[in-house]
Amino acid sequence: MNSESTPGLDALLQNARRRSGLTQEQLAGLSTVSVRAIRDLEQGRVRNPRKETLKLLANAMRMSDNRRFELELAADAHAAGRVLQSLYSAELAAPPTPLRPLIGRRAELEALTGRLDNRHDRLLTLVGLPGVGKSRLAQEAALVLHARDRTPVLWVPMDRPADSGPEHGPQAPLNEWVRELVRGGDRYEELTSVIGAKPTLIVLDGLADSAAAVPSLLHLLRFCERLKIIVTTRRVSRPPAGRLLPLAPLPVPLPSADGSALPGDSLVAGRPAVELMLSYVSHMRPDLLPTDAVTATVAHICRRMDGIPQALEAAASWLLLHSPDQLLDIARSTPLLLVDGITPATGSSDGTLSERLHAVLAELDDRTAGFLGTLAGLPEPWTVDAAARASGTTLAETARDVHDLLLRGLIRQLPTEPGGPVGFTVLNLVRELLRAGRPATADLVGTAD
Repeated sequence: MNSESTPGLDALLQNARRRSGLTQEQLAGLSTVSVRAIRDLEQGRVRNPRKETLKLLANAMRMSDNRRFELELAADAHAAGRVLQSLYSAELAAPPTPLRPLIGRRAELEALTGRLDNRHDRLLTLVGLPGVGKSRLAQEAALVLHARDRTPVLWVPMDRPADSGPEHGPQAPLNEWVRELVRGGDRYEELTSVIGAKPTLIVLDGLADSAAAVPSLLHLLRFCERLKIIVTTRRVSRPPAGRLLPLAPLPVPLPSADGSALPGDSLVAGRPAVELMLSYVSHMRPDLLPTDAVTATVAHICRRMDGIPQALEAAASWLLLHSPDQLLDIARSTPLLLVDGITPATGSSDGTLSERLHAVLAELDDRTAGFLGTLAGLPEPWTVDAAARASGTTLAETARDVHDLLLRGLIRQLPTEPGGPVGFTVLNLVRELLRAGRPATADLVGTAD
C-alpha cells in the first residue's frame, strides 16, 4: 500500500476546512493548533504530523469517521490496516448508488439474494452476455444486504484500466488489496485482519478469468467465515467460481402469426423488456405517450434487440432522431447500427456493445462457431433433436453444445406448451454478427421474424 492511493494530506486538510466554512485563523481558535502549523500542513511542508494534531483538527471540523480515516491514511499509509479494522462497518463499505430502479429482474434478484442468505453458498458467479445487466443485478443484491442486514460491501471493479487513476476514499485500500489478491498477490493477512469474522460481501465486477482466481478466493473464504463473494463475468470458466448463476436477456414478446401485433390483453404485463424499454422511451421522449400503438412498436423493437438491457437503452437513445416506427424499420434491417450509434450511460470502456458481443463469438472454437451458424439457420423454435439432425452429431453431444451456448447467452429458450418439447432460438444480434464476422458460416444463417 502506498501513499498515492489517497489524496495528499495538504489537499485533504484544505478541502475539509473549506467544507467547514472556516478560515485558518478560525480553525486555529477552535482546535488550539497554531495558524502556522495549519498553514504548513496545507502547504505540504509537514508530511508526518502528530496524531494528536490531526485529532484536534478533525474534532474542530466535525469530520466523519470516513473523512478521519482519509486524513490519517494520508499522514501514515502504514496505519491503513489498523484504522480500517477499527472503522470497518456498513458505513465505511457501501455498494455504489444506482442511477435508476431495477426493472424486470425481480425473480433473478430473489434467486440471488436467496443464495446469499444460504450459509452454504458463499461464492456465486453471475455469467452472461455483455450488456445483459450482471453488474446491475449484483448491485441491487448488494444494496439489499447492505440496507437489510447492515452488511459491509466491497464493490471492486475488476475491469478498471491500470492507468485510470487511483480510487479515493476509505474503501480504496481494501479494494486494491482484493485486486492484488485476485491477480496473484498475497494480501490474505491484510484482508483477514480487517474482515475477520464480520459478515461481508465482496463483489468482483467484470472479472475476466474467474477460474484463475478461484484458489485465492477459496483461501480467503476459509479464513473469513462470514464472507460471501459475487463474481460477474462474461466467460464461463472451467471449473466455475462457486455456484454458477446464468443471466439471460430479458424475455421478449412473441409476435402473432402475421407479425403485425402482439397477443394478449396487456402489452406490458409480464413483459419486462417492454417495461424497461418504455422507461427509456419516457426519458428520451417524454412527449411520446405509451399508447397501444407506441407500446406495440416498442415491443417489436425489444424482440429485435433481444431484450438485452444495454441494447434497449442504446436503441431508445435514437428516438432523438427517429420516430418509433422508423426505429423499428432500422431494428429490422440493421439492428447493429442501433447498439453502436449513441453510447448509453452504462457503456463499457472495452468498446461498443457489438464489439464486445463479437469478442464473445471470437472466443468460440471453429466447431462451436460452425454449430452456432447451423442453429441460426433452423426454423424457430428448434429443439435439441432438430439441432442434432441438422449438425449430424449425437443427441448427447448436441445437448452439451446447446447447454454451453445457453451458458454463454448466445441462444435462449422460448416459451413452450406444457408437456411439449423445449424450443430454442439464436439471438437476433448474434445472427447479425455471424453474418458480418464469420463468412464461412454466412450461408447457414437464416432470417429472423
